[in-house]
Amino acid sequence: MGTNRFLKAITSSLLVIVKSGVKHIRALLSGLILVLLTPYAAQATQNAAETVEEGGSTTGNLFIDTIIQSLQEIVGDGVRLIPALIAALIILLLTRYAAQAAQGVAERVGTRAIKSRSLQLLLAKSAFVGAWVLGILLAAVVSFPDLGLGDIIATLGLGSVAIGFAFQDIFKNFLAGILLLIQEPFRIDDQIIVEDYEGTVTHIDIRTTQIRTYQGEIVLIPNSTIFTSAVQVRTAFNYRRTDLGVGVDYNTSLAEASNILKSAIAQVEGVVSEPEIETDLVSFNDSSIDFVIRYWTNSQQKDVRRVKTRVVLAIKKAFDEADINIPYPIRTLYFYNQEKFNDYLEPNSVDMTVDN
Repeated sequence: MGTNRFLKAITSSLLVIVKSGVKHIRALLSGLILVLLTPYAAQATQNAAETVEEGGSTTGNLFIDTIIQSLQEIVGDGVRLIPALIAALIILLLTRYAAQAAQGVAERVGTRAIKSRSLQLLLAKSAFVGAWVLGILLAAVVSFPDLGLGDIIATLGLGSVAIGFAFQDIFKNFLAGILLLIQEPFRIDDQIIVEDYEGTVTHIDIRTTQIRTYQGEIVLIPNSTIFTSAVQVRTAFNYRRTDLGVGVDYNTSLAEASNILKSAIAQVEGVVSEPEIETDLVSFNDSSIDFVIRYWTNSQQKDVRRVKTRVVLAIKKAFDEADINIPYPIRTLYFYNQEKFNDYLEPNSVDMTVDN
């Protein structure tokens, strides 16, 4: 989709070039009309010539000769323009296949010479767009031989300014896509978080980046949004840490609980031994003393959530075997007879003496 819009933008910029050949097209159309009217024009010219000959007017002969010469020039220009237009159409048709072939060659070369998948995509897209640009320029030159290189450069310069305003967002996303492909802050199959979206990168285009959410949905994010926003790459490294909180009651031996937690988590499948497991005491809560267990797993989201489930099961089993309670929120209430107590103090019971 981004490539098609870019090609449309290039085509629009080249319309100015086409306008320079409008006079030739008009000549062609006029020539075709005149070809159809030639029998009638010839008969009318012959009749006019006979009339002038009878009248003996020299001025009339010159006027008729001028008209005939102009008609011949128009027809000649139109006929000469037909092969050029046909050649330009053939060039554009061939450009389509040439662009596809160039893209295929670039993909094969990139696969062998470049390890980065993002740079491979950039090389293929650049070859495709470059082939189309060259094909359109060549067709314009063939169609309008009077068009020089300086005219093309000047036209492209003026056209780029107009197109820049008209397609500002498209070009902004296009340039951001090129920078993302070159800098590679993330790669295909990386799992990222951008604003409110999280998922796996499936495709990086020159206009948008496509991610697949964990719920199986496709999200297309404009490259300019990714380039200007904070991006969290969750699979930037091989391993990712998970922090899991758990509380024990106030009657529990904290040192024993810490050892039990480390031993239970170390035996869980998917938890790596390096970096080592950590257990930190973080707070005295209303009904519990809280631990935070920090362990490392593979960075893929599916591995993180599956290992977390196994860790929770292992902790619960280990605490049950050691008779360690994970308490519910507890509130203690004391009941007493308020009639036996008087919180009111009489004024005379307070020493109001003031030293002089």
